[in-house]
Amino acid sequence: MSGERIGFIGTGVMGEPMCRNLVRKHDGPVTAYDLDPAPLERLAAEGAAIAPSLPALAEAADLVFLSLPSGREVRAVCLGEGGLIAHLPPGRTVIDTSTAPPALAREIAGAFAARGAAFADAPVARTRQAAVDGTLSIMVGGEAVLVEGLRPLLDHMASDVTHCGPVGSGQAVKILNNMILFQNVRALAEGLAIARRQGIAPETFLEAVSRSSGDSFALRNHGMKAILAESFPEDAFPVTYAMKDLDYALELAAEAGIDAEGAALVRTLFIEAVESGLGARYHPVIATLIDRKQRA
Repeated sequence: MSGERIGFIGTGVMGEPMCRNLVRKHDGPVTAYDLDPAPLERLAAEGAAIAPSLPALAEAADLVFLSLPSGREVRAVCLGEGGLIAHLPPGRTVIDTSTAPPALAREIAGAFAARGAAFADAPVARTRQAAVDGTLSIMVGGEAVLVEGLRPLLDHMASDVTHCGPVGSGQAVKILNNMILFQNVRALAEGLAIARRQGIAPETFLEAVSRSSGDSFALRNHGMKAILAESFPEDAFPVTYAMKDLDYALELAAEAGIDAEGAALVRTLFIEAVESGLGARYHPVIATLIDRKQRA
């Protein structure tokens, strides 16, 4: 999609570096829109144009990327009063990189199709640093021809792009991926707390497990870089966002008639973290709650 005009809505923790990679790598204009002026100023310094409103961005872009906090914002931006549905000309494409319910993705796709516009859900996985480095994993739901056409743009932001199936499939895979990740983080935190009680240095424990069958993305990223360093910043993926994704997963489980007990246990810990005032902290902060229980 050489030279296409790109629009980007939502320049937060993940959206800003994703948009920056498009600005730097795409050979056409990139226009950004957000309610927060700070990231827009940084992106403007890189060469992005700044839209004063959603209607202005819709008019200025052939393809519009979304990176929003939840399904509620996705619905408002796409289908709400003054949203894209009222301003997007026929022939345009919207790609939602947020994490939102699969049913919402299908609803939006149907609404845009009725206006002659295309839609794909393309939620992202991995860390903010991966967004900065352009090494995200993107799971895409949409028609095969559309997805293949989007790959060159997605490759500007990701090292792995997987076509998961029709619209909604990308969201389902991403949501279930996060459900698995959160359970891995809990298991890792429990193992670390027990190892400490055995007098084993946390660094030694993680190094040994990383060379064994317990190795995982969670261990190398959340264990070594967050839990071990006790680094749980507020400018990363917080507990509240993680709980939102986990709720989506539990909804999918309920629809499938599956009792996802492991996921439900993690949700209980997320609730405790929020009630303890840790809701805005990076989600591996749940390790501090587990360790605290072990000490009690």
